[in-house]
Amino acid sequence: MNTETLKPTSKNVKHLNGFSTDDIGDDHLYTGLETPMKKEAFKLSDSEKKERISLLFEEIMDVMGLDLTDDSLKGTPQRVAKMYIDEIFSGLNPANKPKIALFDNKYQYNQMLVEKNITFYSNCEHHFVPIIGKAHVAYISSGKVIGLSKLNRIVQYYAKRPQVQERLTNQIAEDLKHILGTEDVAVIIDAKHLCVSSRGIKDESSATVTSYYGGKFSTPEKIAELQNYLKD
Repeated sequence: MNTETLKPTSKNVKHLNGFSTDDIGDDHLYTGLETPMKKEAFKLSDSEKKERISLLFEEIMDVMGLDLTDDSLKGTPQRVAKMYIDEIFSGLNPANKPKIALFDNKYQYNQMLVEKNITFYSNCEHHFVPIIGKAHVAYISSGKVIGLSKLNRIVQYYAKRPQVQERLTNQIAEDLKHILGTEDVAVIIDAKHLCVSSRGIKDESSATVTSYYGGKFSTPEKIAELQNYLKD
């Protein structure tokens, strides 16, 4: 690899609102609802991606000075590649999106349904370190209902990609609105970012809370009712 191509120049340093990536530093950016993906993102098969990631991660380990002949390390590049594609970043592939079936609301339950404390593990797209949190999801039926486990699966699908918490919150909400055919959806996420607690400022006690309140959930009364349900 030609290392000269990795050195930032005035031509390849990206800028946003007049600031370079170095100027922005650890600040979190939320550039849009869609996860940034290049057009040819799925040109390679999963097996081809794992092969290339394995080679590239092996080079990273070599650059850091690790002994790749050691029994404990020699399988690491393959393990990392498999983990990236099949597990922690599997949400990048639309083929892995959970299949959702809706059912008629035969119970005529017309109040909010809340699925709280959905544990998820994601990764910050700025440093590729974990985001660990809980999601609370609520909706009011417009005539159809969704299986409870599917709410968890939707959260996990969008969490399993490099993320920004604001985007994760909105992606879950927008997908639920589309699936359920209603604006009456709420999503609250409470998470810890290891890019804050394990590096940089190294603040272990802070957490980040984001929320989406749509339709009937945007009224003060419904927000208060939802918050009351979320109390331990």
